[in-house]
Amino acid sequence: MIEIISEMFSYNFLVRAFIVGALVSVCAALLGVSLVLKRYAMIGTGLSNVGFGSLALATALNFAPLTVSIPVVIAAAFLLLRLSENSKIKGDAAIALVSTGSLAVGIIIISQSTGMNTDVCNYLFGSILAMAKSDVYLSITLSVIVLMLFMLFYHKLFAITFDETFARTAGIKAGLYNMLIAFLTALTIVLGMRIMGAMLISSLIIFPALSSMRLFKKFKSVTISSAVISILCFFAGVIISYIYATPTGASVVIVNLVVFVVFWLVDILRNVMNKKVLGIMLFLLFSFVPINAQQRNTVEIRERMFATQVNEIYLNAEDYLGKTIKLEGILKIGGNTEKPIFYVIRYAPDDCCGDRGFVGFEVRWSRGLLAPVPADDSWVEAAGILREFGMGMRKFLYLELTSLVTLDRRGAEFVKR
Repeated sequence: MIEIISEMFSYNFLVRAFIVGALVSVCAALLGVSLVLKRYAMIGTGLSNVGFGSLALATALNFAPLTVSIPVVIAAAFLLLRLSENSKIKGDAAIALVSTGSLAVGIIIISQSTGMNTDVCNYLFGSILAMAKSDVYLSITLSVIVLMLFMLFYHKLFAITFDETFARTAGIKAGLYNMLIAFLTALTIVLGMRIMGAMLISSLIIFPALSSMRLFKKFKSVTISSAVISILCFFAGVIISYIYATPTGASVVIVNLVVFVVFWLVDILRNVMNKKVLGIMLFLLFSFVPINAQQRNTVEIRERMFATQVNEIYLNAEDYLGKTIKLEGILKIGGNTEKPIFYVIRYAPDDCCGDRGFVGFEVRWSRGLLAPVPADDSWVEAAGILREFGMGMRKFLYLELTSLVTLDRRGAEFVKR
């Protein structure tokens, strides 16, 4: 287990996913306690559907997704709050009204514009491969703001969560703090959509709070327990996703579901045995592993994460230039007989990743490499130093080969997103 975790932390995109995911998990868990107690647990689903609609709009207008999603989802959160305060439209009906309307708008926009492209799929179902540094910095900044505001107004939020009427009589501006909860929830939903996806982000809000309420009764204890459970479940889900190549968001949800069932069974057992103290943490699956600040000089492209790692290198090329990239794939020869161009690639869907149905790298022979040129369509193991060429905005990547070996056994020629 320690070796697997150490290997995971050697990949930049997974380190970013761990950092952002841990912060978003804590934010969602802290807010989830208040939302569940106020019977607003499904607000996450409603706002995530709004996020999907705003993402479709951003894609159609060719705008940055987060730039559009954040203000739109915040506005929708305030709208939900106003609608729920109207006695004619209760909270659950308001959520259904806004969420289904936003989902319908998003589907219409997609059908009339670009179609279901890769970026939309990533936000809809979650992806850890497309997080650029700008996404990480923005997510960290907003997550810190959410945590600071929650801790700063903790006592006020506690008061309006348990007895809003009493809080109003005590002079607390309940409407203002309800808007604060809506604002923080909207930010958390938008931040979590990249990793968990719009369809699954509400699970980070609901499951940790419900699990903690099985064993703890005090608000503070439930809040702390929810934060711990949320972080552990996220880390465990990412590890499972890495080992078994399962979708990250779905893996995190399954782990949360298992923890809820375990806590629920423990609660039943405690009631049957009539014991007052049975608070045992049952979900410590892995030990803390310090992150090695020294990155590996060689990045090996793993077969079941081929498209993920190649796209990560293209997305953040400045982190990999000068490093050795090692991969297996199909040698393709293009260009003409006088000036051939060589590629090591694997096939992929046109609407998924890569370029024109394939994903991989152009390769060039270095002066010190004496390896013969294999035949076209050969299965090879290539290793080379990542370089770039071109000028201005048009820059391209290629591998300056240090070794090239023809293999008899072929791997998976087709890869998925």
